[in-house]
Amino acid sequence: MIEVIKTYPLATVISVENNQPLISHLPLIYEDGKLIGHIDIYNPQAQLLNKHADVTVLFSGPDCYISPSIYNSTQLPTWNYIKVHIKGTVEAIESKSALKQSLITMTEFLEAPNPKYTLEPDNPRLDRNLDYIKMFKITITDWEGKFKLSQDKKPSDIQNARAELIQAHQKSIQHFLDKVF
Repeated sequence: MIEVIKTYPLATVISVENNQPLISHLPLIYEDGKLIGHIDIYNPQAQLLNKHADVTVLFSGPDCYISPSIYNSTQLPTWNYIKVHIKGTVEAIESKSALKQSLITMTEFLEAPNPKYTLEPDNPRLDRNLDYIKMFKITITDWEGKFKLSQDKKPSDIQNARAELIQAHQKSIQHFLDKVF
């Protein structure tokens, strides 16, 4: 599950305020059993940081439809996917120096393994924007991994489903981008 979080760090963060769901999509970094993130001060979820609110966090890996045609044995259509569900409590980290270092660290993590950009600590734009960003940590209270990868099939069918997941993911991205751009 940690590898899913590290490989697909853009999370869906869900909280509830006055019986209304609040949903944000934010990159989160796993660090010592906690998730670290940053949120714009104008995002409604930022107001929950000081309330130690409960949150649900979803990380999504690749997914795709699996046609029975790819199997060597008789099967029904299905959908394969990788998901991680996390529950926890969120709290603000008020230190501007911790926020600044966290933004630098997150940039390093997201730029790896071949960084093309380094966020420098003396970047004036970074300093100007620190007042508009809140840093937070989510203390994890519950984990659940959802890995549906045709693992109940014969080894050759598992390999075919794996290949289909890789190929379908690449094709769906290309098809989508061709349609919208």
